[in-house]
Order: sequence, then C-alpha cells, then structure tokens
Amino acid sequence: MGKAGDAFKSALLAALVTLGLAFPIVALRTDTNLSNQLVLAERWGLTFILAAVVGAGVFLLTLVRPVLAARATPKVSSRTAAPPHPFRRYLPRIGLALLIAFPFIASGIAAAGGPGALKLLDNYGIQILTYVLLGWGLNIVVGLAGLLDLGYVAFYAVGAYSSALLTKTFGLSFWLALPLAGILAAFWGLLIGFPVLRLRGDYLAIVTLAFAEIVRLVLINWVPVTGGYAGLSSIPKPTLFGYSLGSEPGGIPSLIGLPPSPVYRLAFMYYLLLALALFTYWVTQKLRSLPVGRAWEAMREDEIACRSLGINTVTTKLSAFATGAFFGGLAGAFFSAHQSFVSPKSFEFMESAVIVAIVVLGGLGSAVGVAIAAVVMIGGTELLRELDALKAVFGNDFDPAQYRMLLFGLAMVLLMIWRPKGLISTREPTVRLKPQPARGAPSFPSAAE
Repeated sequence: MGKAGDAFKSALLAALVTLGLAFPIVALRTDTNLSNQLVLAERWGLTFILAAVVGAGVFLLTLVRPVLAARATPKVSSRTAAPPHPFRRYLPRIGLALLIAFPFIASGIAAAGGPGALKLLDNYGIQILTYVLLGWGLNIVVGLAGLLDLGYVAFYAVGAYSSALLTKTFGLSFWLALPLAGILAAFWGLLIGFPVLRLRGDYLAIVTLAFAEIVRLVLINWVPVTGGYAGLSSIPKPTLFGYSLGSEPGGIPSLIGLPPSPVYRLAFMYYLLLALALFTYWVTQKLRSLPVGRAWEAMREDEIACRSLGINTVTTKLSAFATGAFFGGLAGAFFSAHQSFVSPKSFEFMESAVIVAIVVLGGLGSAVGVAIAAVVMIGGTELLRELDALKAVFGNDFDPAQYRMLLFGLAMVLLMIWRPKGLISTREPTVRLKPQPARGAPSFPSAAE
C-alpha cells in the first residue's frame, strides 16, 4: 500500500503539472481576423486526456522503477571487465557515412516528392553542422576544462566579422581569412582568459556573459567598421582556384558541362563545413591524449589537487580558452562566407544558450554526444515547423511553428529527467594502462592458468 500510495501521489502531481503546462498549448490559438492575436479556444477534453495519460505513465513508472533499478544494478566482479557495447564504437563511423552521403540523400528525398534539396542542405545539413562545430569548440572549455563559458558567441562573432572585413575591405581570399579569423578569435580568448584566472563557476559565467555583451555592443556602435545594426553585406563567396562554384558562366559547374543549379555551391559549402567539423574533432581527440588535454581534465575534476601536482593552471586555462575560441572563429568565418551577410542580431545571448545546452545535453566531454544533441536540438526545432499532423490532435487552427520552442523545451526537460548527465554520460579513458579486453572476456588470468 505504501508503494502504491507514493505512486498515486506522484501520478497526481504529474497530472496537475501537465494540466498547467498543456493548457497554453491546446487552449490558445491565433485568430487571423484579429491581427494575429492569441485567443482562447475551449479544448478541455484534450487537456484532461493529456494530463491523464501523463499521470498513468508516471504511476506505472513509479511502480516498476524499483524492479528496473534492481535489474540494472551491475554485479561487481574482480575477474571480468566488459568494455562498452560495440555499437558505441561504430556509432561515429555510421554517423560519418551518413554525413558524407547527406547531399545525395537530400537529392533523393527531393526527387521522391519531399522537401527540396536546397532546403534540406541549408536548414538541416549546414545549420546542424555549424552547431556541431560550435559545440565541439565549447566542449573543450566546458566539457574538458570545466570552465563555464556563457559568452562563447563572442568568439563566433569575432570570427564572422574578421573574415567579412578581411575579404570585403582588404580583398583577401577566403582561404587566407579562414585561419586568420580563427587566430584572431583565439587572441580574444586569451584576452578574456587573463581576467578570469581566479574565477570559477557562477562568477566565471557572469564575466564571460558580460564579455559577450561587450562584443555585441561594440559591433552595434562601431558603425564605420561594422556597419552597426545594418551589418556587413555583399561578402565575397569562396572560390576554388579562382573559379566560382555557382551556376554563372565561367564557374566550375558550367566549365565541366553540368546544368545550372544552385545545389552545387550549397553542396560545396556543406562539405567544407564537414571538413572543418572533422578537423575540430580530430584536433580535440589528439589534444585529449596530450599532457595539455590531461591537464584540462585534471583541472575540471579538482583545481586544488591539480595545482598540488605541479600543473600550471594559468597556462592550462588560457590554452583551453584560446583553443575553444579558435574553433568558434572558424565557425564564424564560415557563417559570414555562407550567408554573405553578418549583423549583431546573429550573435545574441540566445546563441550562447543554445550552444551550452547542446554541450550539456550531449554529455560534458563527449564529442559524439554533442553531435547527437546538435542533431536533436537544431534538427528537432526545424522539424517542428512542419509537423502539420499535429493539427489532427490540436485542431486546424494549430500552427506548430508558433509553439515549436514550447514543445521542444518540454522535450528537453523530459530528456534531462531521463538522462541527467547527458545523452552520453560516459567517456572513453584518455590513457589505457592495459589493452582493452574483448567484450565478456576475463580481464585477469583464470585460476586454471
């Protein structure tokens, strides 16, 4: 009776909370006859049905949770040590194969009557990969070094404006401006690193947030250089050996006899961004195995113990800030070249919040988890724009584009309840003292030996 009573209380509380959360979703709609104002539509039946479903789910979950926990408790054995499931090892390879084939998959979907290839490549492929690159860059600072940085969008902005000014004002090639933008962003990472050497936790987050706001205000008010709110437009597109990648005469597609199509340039930009993301992943994994990477992880666990071991925390923090900022600058340079336009509106605090959410949801320090979280967060919000099937549940007046952030926020809350340490909470060790045993094989010699 005690277990059932606790389960009933939890179910009742969950139903009441769901009732309060679901009411704005199912009861509000937009009336186009009243200048797009929100009006109240009575859908009490649907609201109570949702609350009842959630309450019944919580009731059953509370009853079976002790049984599941008992089954999931690992048996401690000093004789066997099984490595993670092989699927975890092949997951990056599967993801890489899908990423390489994505432009062809998008063309196949478009040919089958789905969304256009341009929309799939731009709204899903390039946008998701941009946040994967930003997430991996911030993962160095937050996930590996343990430094809470809420102003990472500042390095993104520095890279974007640096590349735009170098290519448009000074006439440099994009291929020269790309590494220079990363280096300039890394320089600003060093500058922000010096004032926060003695700060950690919430205080560090406040300072980095203030730094991002300072950068945004400079971009707004330094009108002769940055263009203010109007931003910078007509940024030159990247070329390959001096040849354009567009459909205009003299471009590479026309020279090799391909029919005119804007897909070629977009596919080239997609593969360029994929190469930058893979370069970031490779560098991050190599740095983890070097002394500087192990120093980051040691500082994340305990800074005082890190100092007692003789590790210079000053250079460790500065290297983490500079390295993470470098990859943020690369992402910004690509963004300005791809969009041919930059403005301060693209570098507000919300961008930093999204990048931090990707790192936390994916699992601190997990590169694969960050990539999966970027696909779920960015791809999920874009997908919710087009879920017209929800109209069958919420009515024909329901517009998923208006409620996508609310629905996605609810999904994020449920995800963090289910996986509080992120999608992938375990990380492969940086250094192995012994070869990894086969799955299920004994890690020590048996008694017969």
